[in-house]
Amino acid sequence: MAGRRTNLALLALLILAFVTGVASWLVGSALVRWIVIAHGILGLGIVALAPWKRTIASRGLGRRRRGRAIAITFAVLIVTSIVAAIIHVTGVVRSVGTFSPLGIHIATAIAAIVVGVAHVIQRPVRPRTTDLSRRNLLRSGAVLGAGAAGWVALAGVLRATGAPGADRRPTGSFETGSGDPVGMPVTQWFNDSVQEVDPGSWRLHVLNGARSYSVDDLAAFDDTFRATLDCTGGWFAEQEWRGARLDRLLDGAVGESVVVRSVTGYNRRFPRSGATGLLLATHVGDAPLSAGHGAPARLVVPDRRGFWWVKWVTGIDVSDEPSWWQSPFPLT
Repeated sequence: MAGRRTNLALLALLILAFVTGVASWLVGSALVRWIVIAHGILGLGIVALAPWKRTIASRGLGRRRRGRAIAITFAVLIVTSIVAAIIHVTGVVRSVGTFSPLGIHIATAIAAIVVGVAHVIQRPVRPRTTDLSRRNLLRSGAVLGAGAAGWVALAGVLRATGAPGADRRPTGSFETGSGDPVGMPVTQWFNDSVQEVDPGSWRLHVLNGARSYSVDDLAAFDDTFRATLDCTGGWFAEQEWRGARLDRLLDGAVGESVVVRSVTGYNRRFPRSGATGLLLATHVGDAPLSAGHGAPARLVVPDRRGFWWVKWVTGIDVSDEPSWWQSPFPLT
């Protein structure tokens, strides 16, 4: 019974950790701080259950059962993901070869989901009505309490030691290159690669080509935003961006949403009513954008994570479909 309860608790914590991890990318408001804290508490709650799970695993390894290799792989992925997350939080190590600790955390967590589904199918843990007893709820509260205590202790140690992790943004990202566009990392979403687009021949096509703008046309609007690019890769940079507000480019156009497209096919959809708060930037700081940062023009979306900041923009259209009519994360 104790083993079943432990496995069920771990399954619940893993599901909630996944949900809060995804939510932390989707939410761009002050709420993200609490989601990230909840994600951390859940992760440390998993750590708190490790001694009980170790006993269960030791017994299981002593028996030759179907799915043994999957169970071991699942455990290794979970441990690696948690260790990488703790390393990221401290900020002491910012890269492991070509990978960041946060990247390793995310990659192993996603892999663990796939392996975990297979593990649960082979060794299902079926909930029972008795699992909602007062005693079990108190046990669950104790596990979460241990996770919360661990989170507070970790935050205290980081502040006391002056570790880099004490200065993380609410999203968990570290400052890199603020006010220095050259020092800002170049990252892409999944399989996109840096596009070398000729600024001289490039044109922005608006409203299915009804309007066309060159780089100089956009720069002449001279709209300026001071905004923070917060990448899901674990870094952020505050810069001054210059170009043209989307409401100017779409003046008179009516619709429910605005669709911004890249030369790669990457696209994101935004509420038409929010076009005033979106900037199509041609410059960052005092210089034109570099290819790695989206030249000739990229979208600036204050208060949204980096994957909303479409690079190498080639088209902007208005649609009758609502802004939420898209995948939460880009699929292309």
